[in-house]
Amino acid sequence: MNLVLDAGALIGIARDDRRVAGLIELGRRARASLVTAAPVVAQAWRNGSRQARLARHLAMIDIRDTRLADAKAAGELLAAGGMSDAVDALVALLVLPGDQILTSDGEDLRTLVETRRIPATVVLV
Repeated sequence: MNLVLDAGALIGIARDDRRVAGLIELGRRARASLVTAAPVVAQAWRNGSRQARLARHLAMIDIRDTRLADAKAAGELLAAGGMSDAVDALVALLVLPGDQILTSDGEDLRTLVETRRIPATVVLV
């Protein structure tokens, strides 16, 4: 199982949000991998000198690059789901059956994952 993180989860890490920290700790205990897409980091990263906590966590997260094929697949997913946020689509493409998605944008990610017909759990943070 993976914990797939969106920008809301990364912002929660940066702000030392106890709920996000607890969910990540539970995931670690269950041997879940932490995964996100590189553009998600751009949404959360603002000032490296003030984001040491986030920087430490990023070293433990499998940050997936975005290739042309990924960008095209994200666009197709957006069209199929009637959505518009490309970064949300890139996050949704990372989700595998049984994964948990830590997000502040539950409705949009739920729609995209359901469009893919992937059984996953959306957890609001």
